[in-house]
This record gives sequence, structure tokens and C-alpha cells, in this order.
Amino acid sequence: MLKIEQASVFYGAIQALNKVSLHVEEGEVVSIIGSNGAGKSTLLRTISGLMKPREGTITFQGNGIHGEDPDRIVRAGISHSPEGRRIFTNMTVLENLQLGAHTRKDHAEIKKDMEKVMLRFPRVKQRLSQNAGTMSGGEQQMLAICRALMSRPKLLLLDEPSMGLAPNLVTEIFSIVKELNQDGVTILLVEQNAHRALEVANRAYVLETGNLVLEGKGHDLLHDPKVKEAYLGG
Repeated sequence: MLKIEQASVFYGAIQALNKVSLHVEEGEVVSIIGSNGAGKSTLLRTISGLMKPREGTITFQGNGIHGEDPDRIVRAGISHSPEGRRIFTNMTVLENLQLGAHTRKDHAEIKKDMEKVMLRFPRVKQRLSQNAGTMSGGEQQMLAICRALMSRPKLLLLDEPSMGLAPNLVTEIFSIVKELNQDGVTILLVEQNAHRALEVANRAYVLETGNLVLEGKGHDLLHDPKVKEAYLGG
């Protein structure tokens, strides 16, 4: 579904990704783990068109997208729930959700998707008329995921969905990730909570200072001594 080949990305003269190659197959959950500054968020921003690779290619369902604008990438079927949620705090919850569907014209289907999102996220449904900025951190994270789902993505990019959340909400977020995948959404997950990320992943990659240093099945990496020592506290 998604294939990245030899992608290098720079912030000015500083290299953030060095010849990264990876793939995501339809129906998978693929996790990217690594420490702060490893380039995880840069990778997702590059896939979604917010940054452009200086070298390499990115193809989605056989079509090159590495030179495309973000709105065209959303239309192609990739949606990004960014690090830090980035919801529109001065707009209502409903307006945030409507913005998530701004690339679509199929109004009847948008209404159906809104109903599906409300069914899955009852707390978001209860807050529709209030400003998004008044929601708790966990509710804002759920809204960010809901907004991303409103474009009806084939591939969902999730950047640090558990960041700053209480343990019970982290469990809830990862249950939602599993449910979305079971419903047919392919997911590329960036997550600093390596244990949770590997538990939910079919496959995973380890990113260190812009370089992919390890890949394998989520279960295998969860029990890999190097991964345990570096990312799992033992």
C-alpha cells in the first residue's frame, strides 16, 4: 500500500531522515518506535506532504506522492492525526469534525461517517456543541483521531496518540487503534510508548537519529534484548 524508498529529509542543513526505506501493507498496523529526536514525526510529516524529501520516493497504492500537496494526499486516502493533537481550540467539536471531511463532497456518506464516529467515541458526541479547547487531554486526542477519520482514510497516520495521557486513557486509545484496524483501516503508528506500540503492531521499525536500524514483527521486537534494553526499561 505504502512504499518509501531511500527517503532523505532535511531541516535546512540538518538531516532528519537518512535514506529511510519501509513499507506498509494493506490491513496492517505498523509501528515506528525510537527516542525523542529520532525523526519519527518527520517521517509522518513527509508522508502527508507537510515536508518534502530531498532524495528518494514515496508511493501510495502505486502512485508517487512525494511531490504532492497535503490536500491531494488526503484526497488520495491518507489522513494524519498529528503529534500534539492540533485541534482547532476556538471552534466547536462539530466544526472540527466537519473540517476533517473538507475534501469530500459525498454529503450522505459524510453523515453516515459522522454517525459511525459518534457511535465509537460517545464522549466526543457529548461535546459536539462546545469549544474543542474546553475538552480534557484525552477527549482532545479522541477528537483528533475522529477528525482524521472523517476523510475516510485508507491509511491513518497516528503520531504519539498516547502522549500526556493517564494510563487508563492510554489503554483506551490503544483499544481504539485495534478496533479501527479490525474495521479495515491500515495504520502507521508513531509512538514513544514502545511497549504499547509493539503489542498492537503486526510489524515495527526502530528509528535512531534518522536511520532505520531494526525491523521485524511487533511480537519479535517486543522480546528482542536490544529493544528491551533501549526502549522497554530492561
